[in-house]
Amino acid sequence: MPATSRPTSKDVAHEAGVSQSTVSLVLGGKWSGRVSPATARTVHEAAERLGYRPNPAARNLRLGTTRTVLLMVPTLTAPFFGPVYTGAVREAARHGFGVVAYVWPDDAGPADSPFAAPHEAIDGVLASSMEPATLAEFRGTPAVMLDSDPAGTAPTVAFGVADGMRAIVAHLAALGHRRVGHVAAAPDQWTFRARARALAAAVEALPGGALTRATAAIEVGSARDAAARLLTRPDPPTALVCDDDLLAAGAYKAARALGLDVPSELSVTGFDDVLLATALEPELTTVRLPAEELGAQGMTALLELLSGHRPVSRVLPGRLVVRGSTGPARPGR
Repeated sequence: MPATSRPTSKDVAHEAGVSQSTVSLVLGGKWSGRVSPATARTVHEAAERLGYRPNPAARNLRLGTTRTVLLMVPTLTAPFFGPVYTGAVREAARHGFGVVAYVWPDDAGPADSPFAAPHEAIDGVLASSMEPATLAEFRGTPAVMLDSDPAGTAPTVAFGVADGMRAIVAHLAALGHRRVGHVAAAPDQWTFRARARALAAAVEALPGGALTRATAAIEVGSARDAAARLLTRPDPPTALVCDDDLLAAGAYKAARALGLDVPSELSVTGFDDVLLATALEPELTTVRLPAEELGAQGMTALLELLSGHRPVSRVLPGRLVVRGSTGPARPGR
């Protein structure tokens, strides 16, 4: 064999004195019960001497798969999606899969595939915080939806966001708050619709409960303006419930501009518990969502789907984390 040639499984078979099929079984990890341990050891030693490394592309071609998953997210700038990607990659790597991230904004309509033939380039799709209709162009490609409506037709891994909102209202109610303002996220996504419904129902159930709402893009300036609109009403809320921790940062800015102290004059809550929550002063009361676990569980469900099984949709619970941004409602406000 010329020194510049890459060794093949045929070369390993010749070196070990076994058949090429035996080499495939051993190096593919499928030799137990078919090949003796001594033969397996001989094959591994021969491969090591020759510097043989399997060719993943050739193996995938034989299997008819790419062992690549597309993770679709509406943005990469929001701190929430980094952990989702981390969890998906961690679980994929355990099974020999790779993950390609692809951004498709939530307001852009059905997604165009980045591949000429998706079924030839990827094995499946994980779509986070998107509507199932977004994947129309990926028809036939196995897909799992993340942070999406569990009542949909596709397998989903979602958060218990409604329970999270109910926990926030219960916490604020225990502090005496009845007038609640909702700084609502503008994107038309299931997760935000579910949060809004749960918040409205929980406040309505409070004796004397009143809810006002202003919508904002998920960025600080827009949230500041939305919060200011709520806080300058004739009968302003004593607490602002924000759909996202970034929106809560905007609410802090609005309060400061109006001379309101958080939390003695205004309580503020967020949602997600990203790193920003503890960077704010006072630190933010929020609902912690296990974003990394969402990515990992989603990948697990997709791998089940790719193996021919129908995964059960699952819901991951959030947890209320009480910090310094919430306090008793001030009498007279």
